[in-house]
Amino acid sequence: MIVAIIGVVLGLTAIGLFIWLKNDQKMSNDLHEAELHHTHQGMNAMMNDFNNYQVETDRKIAELEKQLEIKNKSQDKKMEKHLKELPFIIGKVVGQIEFAQDTINRK
Repeated sequence: MIVAIIGVVLGLTAIGLFIWLKNDQKMSNDLHEAELHHTHQGMNAMMNDFNNYQVETDRKIAELEKQLEIKNKSQDKKMEKHLKELPFIIGKVVGQIEFAQDTINRK
């Protein structure tokens, strides 16, 4: 009889431990699932931030290229203007030098 009681107590203890372990495992699984969900949310947020950064950077690069092209065209126009004026300026300087030479030679 005592052996039967010990057997029943051990059986109930085993069943209780099994139920407790099952609940503990379910709680651990739920915690891991929540952590995994938060990790996915974080990764998606990082991916969105990176995509926005790439788009913003591409826009800035395009704008800078556009500004550079405008500036280059402006510089090209200035250079062409100076090249057209250069013969006149050289002639003017040479004329002044010749006039100065004539003045020096007369003295």
